[in-house]
Amino acid sequence: MPIRKVQDDTKILIKTIVTRINDISHTQSVSSKQKVTGLDFIPRLHTALTLSKMDQTLAIYQQILTTLSSRNVIQISNDLENLRDLLHLLASFRSCPFPRASSPKTLKGLGDVLETSFYSTEVVALSRLQGFLQDMLQQLDFSPGC
Repeated sequence: MPIRKVQDDTKILIKTIVTRINDISHTQSVSSKQKVTGLDFIPRLHTALTLSKMDQTLAIYQQILTTLSSRNVIQISNDLENLRDLLHLLASFRSCPFPRASSPKTLKGLGDVLETSFYSTEVVALSRLQGFLQDMLQQLDFSPGC
C-alpha cells in the first residue's frame, strides 16, 4: 500500500469524523475557544503537529470519549482508533520511531467533571476535537515530521 493511499485514507477518515461531529446537533452551541471551568484536561489546538503529537492528542480524546460513552460518541471513538492506526502506518512508511502512545493515565478529575457537567464535557470535547482534526487535515498536506 503506497504512502499516498494511506495519506488519502487518513484525510477521508478525518473528514468523516468531522462530519459525524457536525451531525451531533448540540456541538454547534459551544465555541472550542470557550473557557469552561474544570475542562482544562481537554487538549487545545496546537500549531506544530508531528505525527507523534497527533497520536498522543488523539489518545487523550479517545479516552475522554470512551469515558463519556454516550451513543453519540461511540462511533467517533472507534474512528479515532482507526485514525491512530493510519498515523502509525504513515509513521512506519517514514521510518519514524513511533511507540504506540500508551493510553494516557486516567485524566485527572475527569470522573468528577462528568458527574457535574457531562453535557458540557461532551460538547467541549467534540468541538475541540473537530478543530484539532481540521488542523491535522491541513498539516497532513505538508508531510508532518515524526
